[in-house]
Amino acid sequence: QVQLVESGGGLVQAGGSLRLSCAASGRFFRIATMGWYRQAPGKQRELVATITSGGSTNYKDPVKGRFTISRDNAKNTLYLQMNTLKPEDTAVYYCMSSYYGNDYWGQGTQVTVSS
Repeated sequence: QVQLVESGGGLVQAGGSLRLSCAASGRFFRIATMGWYRQAPGKQRELVATITSGGSTNYKDPVKGRFTISRDNAKNTLYLQMNTLKPEDTAVYYCMSSYYGNDYWGQGTQVTVSS
């Protein structure tokens, strides 16, 4: 079983930055594909970025060039550096871990960007 705990969300003005963290329990972190998703009010949850166990990354188009996903396998921690934030980035951000065909989710952290 995997537990994922997100932190780092908050209220920021447009153009600002935040760094989200996701602390993972368990011994499979280093082999898991990890990802960040987000869900805005009234919308479906959507992919933001993923990173494989080998470090390959993938980003949703609206965040390319602004967000950076990274991982520290020694600390079992996933990160999302978010720069040049926009009001449309406002959402609950979720951490996801995927390995052996199973997906695990954190509880989410709220990010609010004011204009």
